[in-house]
Amino acid sequence: MLETLECGIVLCGSEVKSLRAGRVSLDEAYGRLRGGEVWLVGCNIAEYVEANRLNHNPLRQRKLLLHRREIKKFASKAYEKGLTLVPLKLYFKEGKAKVLLGICRGRQTHDKREAMKKADVKRDIARAMNRRR
Repeated sequence: MLETLECGIVLCGSEVKSLRAGRVSLDEAYGRLRGGEVWLVGCNIAEYVEANRLNHNPLRQRKLLLHRREIKKFASKAYEKGLTLVPLKLYFKEGKAKVLLGICRGRQTHDKREAMKKADVKRDIARAMNRRR
């Protein structure tokens, strides 16, 4: 994590209701700079059960609200240096939905191999513990 920034998000009514119910997943979400605007891609806000036919598409791309100078400084930095815009948190502040965006550096190849080795060891330990029971 190199830097963070709070920004607004454009939502429709059923999305706000679903957010208030806590039915959101940022697992595979990321920020994308397109046409001078920043978009949140891959964020899953579940459909609101009470909305019926006026419901939203759960995986649609949502526009993030940033000033032009923030886009130049923050978002374009991510694409110049090969960094990624990652949504860290989605929350309400004074009645408005906000997203905490962070600029993150991806793992190097040797870091990935190390993480995979650790996961394998954890899995083996868990299997051994289950066999003992």
